[in-house]
Amino acid sequence: MRGPILLGILIGALIVISGSIFIVDEREKALVLQFGQIKSVKEDPGLALKIPFIQNVVRYDDRILSLDTDPIELTPSDDRRLIVDAFARYRIADVVQFRRAVGTGGIPTAESSLAGILSRETRAVLGSEGVTSNTILSEDRAELMTRIRDTSRTLARALGLEVIDVRLKQTALPEQNLAATFDRMRAERVREATDERARGQEAAQRVQAQADRTVVELVSDARREAEIVRGEADARRNAIFADAFGRDPEFFEFYRSLNAYRLALQGENSTLVLSPDSEFFSYLRSDTGDFSDEGWTRR
Repeated sequence: MRGPILLGILIGALIVISGSIFIVDEREKALVLQFGQIKSVKEDPGLALKIPFIQNVVRYDDRILSLDTDPIELTPSDDRRLIVDAFARYRIADVVQFRRAVGTGGIPTAESSLAGILSRETRAVLGSEGVTSNTILSEDRAELMTRIRDTSRTLARALGLEVIDVRLKQTALPEQNLAATFDRMRAERVREATDERARGQEAAQRVQAQADRTVVELVSDARREAEIVRGEADARRNAIFADAFGRDPEFFEFYRSLNAYRLALQGENSTLVLSPDSEFFSYLRSDTGDFSDEGWTRR
């Protein structure tokens, strides 16, 4: 009889021991509850004890969790409507406060409340005075996200949560505003292109005017130098002629007459009508007035 009794006692002891010991994982925190009331908090990993059949254990994730919010439509101070959605990283910082705030709802209830906080603070920060759509889309976006995180962190403490970071995942225009925005952007680009072309044409005209002035100046200088050279050459030629005339006037007269004949009798059908006693052919006329080939002698 003692054998079955001892076996029953052993089995009962094992059941009691197994109901008294539980393991806390390093990735979680645990609450020991007794009739719904919190009796102890187990945050260190390892073995822990509880009263079997009376106390129970509720476990909560101690890791950093992510939450994506639903897109919200808001209007910055420049009246350009935007659709914004954000995501947050958070963790359960105070499991006691967390249990009291959400009760048995757990993580889903907490995330629903946190999403409401994030949406309200995002709308408040991005819709505040001085914040335009350009500010939201520029590098100042980081400062706005920090403001959203700080205000959300303060409110989330009531849920036992710590908001670690908040990021704006998407910032876009509503569908009905996209066409108008694209048209405005296109008009701005056309205006910029027109301004660039106008500046280019103005620069080209300045270069052309400078080139034309340079050409005029170069041609004028070349002509002036040519006139100087030509004048010097004419002076030199006249000096040579004068010197030749001074040395032998008769030969000089003969040379000038030959040049006159050459210039006057060009071509095959040159005809001159002159008086018989004209001085023009004085060097081609003999003393006797014989104009035959044999009678043309130099006087």
